[in-house]
Amino acid sequence: MSLGRVSEICAELPEAQREVSGRHGVFKVRKRTFAYYLDDHHGDGIVGVVVKTPANEGMIAADPERFYMPSYIGHRGWVGLRLDAGPVDWTEVADLITDSYLAVAPKTLAAKL
Repeated sequence: MSLGRVSEICAELPEAQREVSGRHGVFKVRKRTFAYYLDDHHGDGIVGVVVKTPANEGMIAADPERFYMPSYIGHRGWVGLRLDAGPVDWTEVADLITDSYLAVAPKTLAAKL
């Protein structure tokens, strides 16, 4: 349940910036959010990373133990991956974060990956 590990993954992406607020982290590229690290967001008891993906509902349906619909933004194409529900596959986390970054980053930055 590591904000530090999520921050390391995001720091590898061109021009990625981190904002920390309490136990949460927001990751942006040129003022556009591509990931959140949430720890007990609004008292939900979940520690997770939240990313933008068009497949959010399918991911939740396929594995509801690990994926969840985050409050307020889930209906806008975001999905949460629980980091507190067993062993974390950090390669999967990195892949999800990278895909989310590519979805929101300017094409010139996305081309650098």
